[in-house]
Amino acid sequence: MNSKLLLVDDDQDICSQMKWALAEDYEILLAHDGPTALEILKSNRPLVVVLDLGLPPHPNSPEEGLNTLSALLAIDPLIKVIVATGQSEKQHALRAIGQGAYDFLGKPVAMEELKFILKRAFHVAHLERECKELQRHTGDDGFEGMLGMSPPMQQVFTSIRKVATTEAPVLILGESGTGKEMAALAIHRKSARKEGPFIAINCGAIPETLLESELFGHEKGSFTGAHMQRKGRIETAAGGTLFLDEVGELPLLLQVKLLRFLQEQTIERVGGRGPIEIDARVIAATNLDLKTAMAGGKFREDLFYRLAVVVIRLPSLRERPADVLLLARSFLQRSIAENKRKSCEFNSQALRALQQYSWPGNVRELENRVRRAVIMAEGRHVTASDLELVGLVEAETPRSLKEAREELERELVSQALQRHGGNITTAAGDLGVSRPTLYELMEKLGIEKAGRIKEE
Repeated sequence: MNSKLLLVDDDQDICSQMKWALAEDYEILLAHDGPTALEILKSNRPLVVVLDLGLPPHPNSPEEGLNTLSALLAIDPLIKVIVATGQSEKQHALRAIGQGAYDFLGKPVAMEELKFILKRAFHVAHLERECKELQRHTGDDGFEGMLGMSPPMQQVFTSIRKVATTEAPVLILGESGTGKEMAALAIHRKSARKEGPFIAINCGAIPETLLESELFGHEKGSFTGAHMQRKGRIETAAGGTLFLDEVGELPLLLQVKLLRFLQEQTIERVGGRGPIEIDARVIAATNLDLKTAMAGGKFREDLFYRLAVVVIRLPSLRERPADVLLLARSFLQRSIAENKRKSCEFNSQALRALQQYSWPGNVRELENRVRRAVIMAEGRHVTASDLELVGLVEAETPRSLKEAREELERELVSQALQRHGGNITTAAGDLGVSRPTLYELMEKLGIEKAGRIKEE
């Protein structure tokens, strides 16, 4: 895998130190000014850049660094740029984040913190480029409109290919929003019936009093308001595929009639006087546990086994985290085109939020959030706020590794100081670090040097 890391800093000593510290994990490229950095990017295509904002010819101003950042992203929008700036110049770092930088570091750079950020940046960079490559091979529509490079989705695609060539009824299981209708449509499109109609009906969305007529049709005068003969969805699906969404919501009386159709391939319209032969394949779907429904007497066992000749289970988005960014970027490009917007990208916080959120509404929720974000976003970046994920992610996401490590360090240092009455020398010995290192830790962690703390 590409491990090329470009370090851009006009201080050659700093570049040498960073190269020495990072050379074991990455292929290091060096540049001491903006134009050289751009040439190296064009010729070597590094995935990640660490960019000092103070570059010549104006090393005391961030402008050259910010201009270089924009030029880097113009050449490769997927590159991850980590900017370095003075601790007192956080406003420059925030400007860089607004322009598309992946993350920022304060100077002097803490090497452990840099290594942690680099590891995450390379992971995201590899993942995004894998998504792009998959889209290039599969096209924007993926597998019959379904996108997924994760093993669970590849298994779904394999099952669809196999079952599509048969006439067997199929039962698709999955949470709401996982794409059950898209899977049913994919089966239809890859079947011998693809030239016939694909008729879908949501069994849970139609009142029970109307559902029988909707499914089986009715004769003129069969009930009040039946002013003309009307074909039902099953009859309309002749020669093609009938998709029964939320089949678990079907009333028991209609379950009996559906079972008869599956057994005999005939129906009777409401008010009809004889059977009508129908040649239609049935695909059903539900987000309910039908075995529990059978145990409770709410779903017929014989109908279940008629429908579930082949069962395909669609994974939730939580079970296929590798697909989140692939789907999000696809929805982003589609929404940009729909809204006739200029091109925009997710910033680093949005990418992290997309990966950290648990997606209870699955693919449908992801698509809706991205569509809204494209409408609400200002400038060329979509943020976690535009996705309305800021509070949700913070509420449910565990602390980052950096935060957890700092909290543990803070607790250990505080306890050691307390045990030794604030004596720096003995506390440092207890912790196994030098006195200067302990002072640095205290400053980094915000532990005040109280008057009671003693040198010896």
